[in-house]
Amino acid sequence: MPLITLENVRLIIDQTVVFEGLNAQIQPGLIAVTGDERVGKTSLLMLLAGQHVPHAGSHIGSTAFFWPYAAEESDKQTPIERWAQAARVAPGWNQSLCESLCSALSMTEHLHKGLFMLSTGSRRKVDLIANLASGAQVICIDQPYVGLDAPSIGVLREFFEEASDAGKNSQRAWVVADYEADPHLTWDQTIQLTS
Repeated sequence: MPLITLENVRLIIDQTVVFEGLNAQIQPGLIAVTGDERVGKTSLLMLLAGQHVPHAGSHIGSTAFFWPYAAEESDKQTPIERWAQAARVAPGWNQSLCESLCSALSMTEHLHKGLFMLSTGSRRKVDLIANLASGAQVICIDQPYVGLDAPSIGVLREFFEEASDAGKNSQRAWVVADYEADPHLTWDQTIQLTS
């Protein structure tokens, strides 16, 4: 059974039609959402997470978790404060996974710094960790490798491979949006968006 089904969805943002008649099913496992610039990859993640409401059609099943990348108003937060904020809205926050990813992604030395003091890659790591540790049944990740160094990308690839295997047994899904599906990973499903 799919975890989320989108049926005949119409989505309009700022008077622009993003989706017209979109049909998609989110199955357990590792899912790639791919496509060029401005085809709606991030909008689809926000739709799955209930952050956009369809103008027509239906969203059936779970609501995904999608923690957006830190906005300007978050600049003075530390990673610890940012994760505490995510934990308050996450359905099953996994503090142990948060700490493990923090160590694996070399974030431990930055825990008490304001986000404004961190590089773009480190800021993205903070919110990637928030998403991955959320404990949600469906977790959305937008362009996970942007700004990351090679060792961190390796950590994420290992996490996604393990998640894919676990997802099929636990009825969980990780939805990863990017221009192309990472060829180093085994994808259970690909949703290709076109303009």
